[in-house]
Amino acid sequence: MKTSVRPAISHAKLPTTLDIEVMDERGQQFQQSIAAERSLTIYLNRREIVTLMTLGAEPEALVAGYLRNQGLLGELEDLEALQVDWEVESASVVTRYLPDDIEQRLGKRTVTTGCGQGTVFGNLLERQSLAALDSRSFSQAQLYRLLDALAAHNATYRKAGAVHGCALCRDDEVLAFIEDVGRHNAVDTLAGLSWLSPLDESALNYSGANIFYTTGRLTSEMVLKVAQAGISVLVSRSGVTQKGVELASRFGVLLIARAKGMHFQAIDPVGRLVLDAIPPLRAADVAKAAGKIVAKEQGGKP
Repeated sequence: MKTSVRPAISHAKLPTTLDIEVMDERGQQFQQSIAAERSLTIYLNRREIVTLMTLGAEPEALVAGYLRNQGLLGELEDLEALQVDWEVESASVVTRYLPDDIEQRLGKRTVTTGCGQGTVFGNLLERQSLAALDSRSFSQAQLYRLLDALAAHNATYRKAGAVHGCALCRDDEVLAFIEDVGRHNAVDTLAGLSWLSPLDESALNYSGANIFYTTGRLTSEMVLKVAQAGISVLVSRSGVTQKGVELASRFGVLLIARAKGMHFQAIDPVGRLVLDAIPPLRAADVAKAAGKIVAKEQGGKP
């Protein structure tokens, strides 16, 4: 960092679940864990920016990552303070620098398809260029190893449901896994953890992260944020959107959608995926393929 003055950063994490009493279809009462959901209003140099709905697991990282991904925070050394106060449900961020065009950036908002309605400021979706991304090959076997490693996570989802999860990965190693009520929150939190890590001597080393995993859809917002973080492989157990595919092609991001078990659907704009672990064809796959051929010959749909 350029300055020796360390920013004042709170540590206001909260439990991600809480227990309530529910009744089942037989009238039985019991305790059930549910996902916690809190509102957190971000103030940047005393100006109200946005209110996020979050679990509160890593609120400081969420705020930093959100502002960073929106282009509202510049260099780490510009950060003076980041304080989260759950009593008033607010996060106060003080920075030494604001973009010259901040009024224009805040004036135009695009409501994205993220759960809880994510917001992208200042024409970020129209950005034409980013730093060059890693173009090394990515293998099918590596993907399967990573999916196996990810199976050990999703703790809040398994306990309470109602959340999305995202992971920052290096090859087949899961560096960090975050769950939140919206996938864009989880993405921003991981971006914030990585960005703030030089301030924490006990923080994990995120260098070399080259894969991002999400349980949510691969939308334009998701592709853009991952590309901004310099990551070139984006994996999801869900599907893709048209705009997500367009941005992936523009930035050279390898998309791997519907990744469950041994199955996936790849959108590979630069030809990076190496098929080195092709699973054996199942009887159901053979029947499905035969049905498609018959339907095509008959000019109809299978």
